[in-house]
Amino acid sequence: MTDPTTSASAAGPVLRAADLRGLARLGVDAVGGVTDVVEGMHAAIARPAWPIGPAGPARTRGLTGFVYRTVRGTTRAVGAGLDSVLGGIDAIAERTAPQAAPSPRREALLAALNGVWGDHLAATGNPLAIPMTLRVDGRVIDPAAGPAAGRGDGRRLLVMVHGLCMSDLQWRRNGHDHGAMLAESAGWTTLHVHYNSGLHVAANGHALDALLEDLLTRWPVPVTSLALMGHSMGGLLARSACHAGVAAGHRWPTVLSALVCLGTPHHGAPLERAGHVVDRALGASPYAAPLARLGRGRSAGITDLRHGLLRDEDHAGDDRFANAHDTRVPTPLPTGVPVYLVAATTAAQVGSRRDRWVGDGLVPLASALGEHPDPAFALDVPRARRRVILSANHWDLLDRPEVAARLRRWLGRAATRPGSAAAR
Repeated sequence: MTDPTTSASAAGPVLRAADLRGLARLGVDAVGGVTDVVEGMHAAIARPAWPIGPAGPARTRGLTGFVYRTVRGTTRAVGAGLDSVLGGIDAIAERTAPQAAPSPRREALLAALNGVWGDHLAATGNPLAIPMTLRVDGRVIDPAAGPAAGRGDGRRLLVMVHGLCMSDLQWRRNGHDHGAMLAESAGWTTLHVHYNSGLHVAANGHALDALLEDLLTRWPVPVTSLALMGHSMGGLLARSACHAGVAAGHRWPTVLSALVCLGTPHHGAPLERAGHVVDRALGASPYAAPLARLGRGRSAGITDLRHGLLRDEDHAGDDRFANAHDTRVPTPLPTGVPVYLVAATTAAQVGSRRDRWVGDGLVPLASALGEHPDPAFALDVPRARRRVILSANHWDLLDRPEVAARLRRWLGRAATRPGSAAAR
């Protein structure tokens, strides 16, 4: 999720014509959703029922129903008109305006919108939806450009994957960037994945698998080492891509020499579980049930964090808002690849209740360390490849000196994976 202390810059937000068009579409969708909620509550009140029990029809009848249908129709008409006008402006701007430098405020806004409603944005073709790309300094790169796209000689690639509601620019915090530090100290060529974090983790995992395979295919320099580093949801996405790449028989997993997860909810996060409890509580009353629709607007990416879902099989056929149980298929770590885990706790020492329930403020300590009572789900990473940061929150993992020192130690000596195509 977005760290409120790092999502702004001195400059104001720079919105483009396409952004205004996307925001207008999202506003129209929001008005329609609120209309549905209000009509649902109106219908419940008009047909008295027991305080606890199933909800009745969500639509009203007669003149009242006609009014709500008119509101929806008018909203759609206004939205279509705005979309047409802004679409014309967008087309002109695409042809005449120079490509603007990335604005941290704009990137933070789009990242947050995608994290919360990204699946809806993608499904409706909203221009605010972020396509998955590789970027350096906030700009999309062409893998065929090779080392010219970033620092280093291009033989050791570090691909960094941000978390929920974040962008690739938000790896820099308080003047520190793990990727830039490793490029300077260990010679890694650092590339960043920019993606729509509101999609299912599995869907993004397949996309990242394809992106990495294309990267190695088109990269003009032989790659001797490939490392993946994910913060928060980014770690789940990296694991999902590893599973998809191995299953597809792709080349890039054979070159993978390290996987680093910072504050990743391998077994879920309690905040999303609490959201699910609220959904169920609201749904128990026909009078409150319409309000549950507001919560059900949150993205598939967010609900995947309830238990740490990362494969298609983890959620196939399930109502993601109805199922409170952990239905994951055990997904082991990539074979033969050193995996490193960094977790944080806001407590001053390990062993308090805060570790279990609060952890770093979003992810419990056990979840970030991959610990689970069922051996099939436990990641079983050796202690030498785990690190706990004390008195730290979820975003402190991006700039704490202890984390940077550990990354230099781990990735400074990461070598070509034995037996890989690159090694041969």
